[in-house]
Amino acid sequence: MKLEGLSIIGQSRARPAGKPKPAVNPATGTTLEPGYFWATSADVERAVQLAAEAFVEFRRWPGGRRANLLRRIAELIEGHAALIQQRANQETALPPGRLQGETARTCGQLRLFASLIEEGWWCDARIDHADPNRKPLPKPDVRSMRMPLGPVAVFSSSNFPLAFSVAGGDTASALAAGCPVIVKPHQGHLGTSELVGLAAQQAAQNCEAPEGTFSLLFGPGRDVGLALVKHPLIKAVGFTGSRSGGRALMDAAAARSEPIPVYAEMGSVNPVFLLGGALEQNAETIAAGLHASVTQGVGQFCTNPGLVFVEYSAAAQIFLQKLEGAMAATPPGTMLTAGLCAAYRSGVEKFSRTAGVRRAANVPVEAVQDGAQAGAALFVTDVATFLDNPALMDEVFGPATLVVKCGAREHLLAAARQLEGQLTATIHGIPEDFSANQELIAILETKAGRLVCNGFPTGVEVCHAMTHGGPYPATADGRSTSVGTRAIERFVRTACYQNFSEAALPDALKESNPLHLWRLVDGNWKRP
Repeated sequence: MKLEGLSIIGQSRARPAGKPKPAVNPATGTTLEPGYFWATSADVERAVQLAAEAFVEFRRWPGGRRANLLRRIAELIEGHAALIQQRANQETALPPGRLQGETARTCGQLRLFASLIEEGWWCDARIDHADPNRKPLPKPDVRSMRMPLGPVAVFSSSNFPLAFSVAGGDTASALAAGCPVIVKPHQGHLGTSELVGLAAQQAAQNCEAPEGTFSLLFGPGRDVGLALVKHPLIKAVGFTGSRSGGRALMDAAAARSEPIPVYAEMGSVNPVFLLGGALEQNAETIAAGLHASVTQGVGQFCTNPGLVFVEYSAAAQIFLQKLEGAMAATPPGTMLTAGLCAAYRSGVEKFSRTAGVRRAANVPVEAVQDGAQAGAALFVTDVATFLDNPALMDEVFGPATLVVKCGAREHLLAAARQLEGQLTATIHGIPEDFSANQELIAILETKAGRLVCNGFPTGVEVCHAMTHGGPYPATADGRSTSVGTRAIERFVRTACYQNFSEAALPDALKESNPLHLWRLVDGNWKRP
């Protein structure tokens, strides 16, 4: 696990080329060793060619063998957890407890996908038997199942250096599907990415995976990233980041002679609707919970609530007073990178200059070397101002939120209709509130991938039922999720076999069912 600052290409390392770029500690502004060499066009070509060659064998690995690879990656990450977490703390300023939790989540989702592919039901095997006596035409024997797409390019996120990074959910789900993976790590945690990449490389070697099953290429998205997306042998892309970055990849993929899917998560303001009955009963409790959700992780979760709609009343005034006090008392925190902090400060200033918007709480921050210190900010406006200013729906990535006062239920509905696609939408209410606001719920069902009741959206459970996605622009494809076992569906396609002999069929579709799978047979689910 020695850091060398070099890309990982299959079972080898790239050669140094150009001038190395330093990793940076955002808390101090100091550089970290070693320097990192960006991948060259030859490195990209080599990694993609190896991945394409690996796919020929890897796609045919049985689920149990791919499961062993995923579990081995988890074991090696856990075995080197102290070293990985130490480096991640230096590169991101995230506290040890957060990094320990993220390590557990990363390894847990690797093992969840391992169990999924061992059980096999994810491949959705379906069999419709032939009926030669059907009139007016005989019915053929038709069988189908999911198959892997091919080599996948994965872009790490800035805000989760482990769980949405080198061995995160995109990599885990793609490998589980049978797709070789090439990761383009985020430049905010280069050393952390190299350490996890070395664990994945070692796991591939231990499990005798074909060379090219996993590679990791350092470099900027506009160069290395776009080169991957444009390469004709790459068949799908997983991305978590900004809307501008996601759109650039989507446009490049669509412009190819063979367009490919880009599963991009591109941000969300995660609106929260506070209904009258809930505020009457729990104004102070809701304010405390909202403050914790807005400021958690210095506001650097993709599910932090950045927009709050309030049925205005005397109880709403109590809620606002409590929230203003909590936000004003929030100590400054270090953001992941100086660039993210600069963007946050720009967003705060934009809202501050908007007519009709009051800056209700502002935590001053003293300048430090790297400029990555951020203070919490709370803004308040009325629904008319919100409806007249679409820019107030823009994500301000950091510890800030905007409260919109709504005087009538019609205002809540008008605001909900104006919302863009979101990862989440939250409603706080008592039973009477929900009975009276069915139309609001119906609107939000069309706007968000996950609806939260009387809670807060930060915290995404990794499980079979979870959806972490939403209508555009929250994600490129609102039918997908990047968290939970449904994430594997992004990297597969359906293949159909008509009138094949038993010997020529994949094991999942054979009449003898040697894999003992749940299958849909003649319209009925049957267990082995």
